[in-house]
Amino acid sequence: MSVLLAFLSLVLESQTGYPDRLYKAIGHPVSWIGSLISSLDRLLNRPAESDRRRRLYGVLALVAIVGLPAAIAGSLEFLLSSYHAGLAVLVIAGSTLLSQQSLAEHVKAVAEALETDGLAGGREAVSKIVGRDPEQLDEAGISRAAIESLAENFSDGIVAPAFWLALGGLAGGVAYKAANTADSMIGHLTPTHRAFGWAAARFDDLVNLPASRIAALLLVAAAALTPGADAGAAWQAVLRDAGKHRSPNAGWPESAMAGALGLELAGPRVYSGKMVRDAFMGEGGRRIATAADIRRALKLFWLADLLLIGLLGLAALLFLLL
Repeated sequence: MSVLLAFLSLVLESQTGYPDRLYKAIGHPVSWIGSLISSLDRLLNRPAESDRRRRLYGVLALVAIVGLPAAIAGSLEFLLSSYHAGLAVLVIAGSTLLSQQSLAEHVKAVAEALETDGLAGGREAVSKIVGRDPEQLDEAGISRAAIESLAENFSDGIVAPAFWLALGGLAGGVAYKAANTADSMIGHLTPTHRAFGWAAARFDDLVNLPASRIAALLLVAAAALTPGADAGAAWQAVLRDAGKHRSPNAGWPESAMAGALGLELAGPRVYSGKMVRDAFMGEGGRRIATAADIRRALKLFWLADLLLIGLLGLAALLFLLL
């Protein structure tokens, strides 16, 4: 049931995305979870407390952030699982945890902006998907940033929620999404969140570990099927560079994407005026990326996504036959 749910949710979201009209009417599950996180941050993250106590409160907050939405989702799945129409409701709910359409649209918009509006348009478009300073980026920097975002978000925005949906049903998918949202909101090494967000950041690293490896393998496989991409270089880049990334997970899909396209990704970049010195993924590739490379990356992404859908569909069929 859970594998079938993950497969059907991927298929639905790949075709429909999350409708704007629905978002305007009721928001999005991520925004609901975000409201919970903000409330707990205001209530428990007290600057006057010691770092040790703030870290403890952060652990308690994470339990609530992950546990409450997961309990609601698990109860919904339990109530609906005995009804034929219940699967349709669960698939719709599961599809809201995925971001195939929105990710592809935002990355494609960067390529289109560079092609039609030049550097200014590219900077504005890329600022919607990355946290680095857009004014510091030239065309090559914008293109590389968009491709890096595509690779990393393929892992934590698509493969990871699909993996946890398949493993733990709707409750598993919602728990993952809550943990990932917590990391994005409070898992920062800032004075405000260094202690309070410690648990969120570490837990997000843990739950993303399997998906990042799967995402890299999917991108390598997609490169083998994509004209002009290099699966061998993608695999070599994963083996050589993935472990050099400051993130225990982001380096896997980024290095696979870099090697497949013959690019160097990551490396030193500026966030909020501060230089972050990271290792290059795809060492020895081109650093001058263009809008055409973004479009090549999108082709690789969609094929890797199709492979993910196909594998889950095959697994669901096998489970149904057994």
